[in-house]
Amino acid sequence: MAKTHYILNTDGGSRGNPGPAAAGIVLRSGDGEVLKTASRYLGETTNNQAEYRALLLGLEIASTIDPRISLADVEIEILMDSELIVRHMQGKYKVRAKDLIPLYEAALELVNKFGSVKFEHVVRELNTEADALVNQALNRLGK
Repeated sequence: MAKTHYILNTDGGSRGNPGPAAAGIVLRSGDGEVLKTASRYLGETTNNQAEYRALLLGLEIASTIDPRISLADVEIEILMDSELIVRHMQGKYKVRAKDLIPLYEAALELVNKFGSVKFEHVVRELNTEADALVNQALNRLGK
């Protein structure tokens, strides 16, 4: 069976740390076609928690976008501007913050369902669409 390739941009942010927070994701096919965008208001949380919750949102959407595709046949490239979360997920940094451990474990559980997952840290300027979705969600609520 042919592999399916997705590119997932995620971003989470809070206004204040902690403060009102939101998540934004853009899921693309391997050839760059936008398959789904989503944003979600998260309530009061920290920036790092928002980044993890954005990752979880994106992984959940990617895992259900096409029920005909076995996740074992999916290669997903995840682009995030949070170096901390990327290094956690790559196994390069230990997760020390107690509030992040359950989010990390939930993300790991979802990641393990895919055939192949690659995390890449990108500069904020290369993550503008996901960032814009975060700001839209916060602005909609006047946060």
